[in-house]
Amino acid sequence: MSKQSRMTVKGQVTIPKDVRDSLGLKPNELVEIAMLGDDAAVIRKPRRDAAAERERLIVEMRAVSDRFAHLREGRATDEIMREIRGGDSLPA
Repeated sequence: MSKQSRMTVKGQVTIPKDVRDSLGLKPNELVEIAMLGDDAAVIRKPRRDAAAERERLIVEMRAVSDRFAHLREGRATDEIMREIRGGDSLPA
C-alpha cells in the first residue's frame, strides 16, 4: 500500500486514517520514523519491550514520588486531627 500526504509549512504530515487504523495509532501517540537510506523513511508504531516498558514506568513513578516527597514529612495525621477536633482524634 502506498499513500501520499502533503507536508505543511510547519513540516507536519497527516497520516491517512486507514493507515492510522491499520497501525492502531491513537491521537497524541508517538510514532517511530526509521530512515531507509537517503530518500525513504518508514513510519511505524513504536515497538514496546515489556522489560523496557516496566523500567520506564518505574523511573516515572520514582520521579512522581520524589516530586511529592515533601508531603510525607511533618506531623502525623492523628496529631493534626486532634488539633482540628479540639483534642479528640476520633469523631463522636
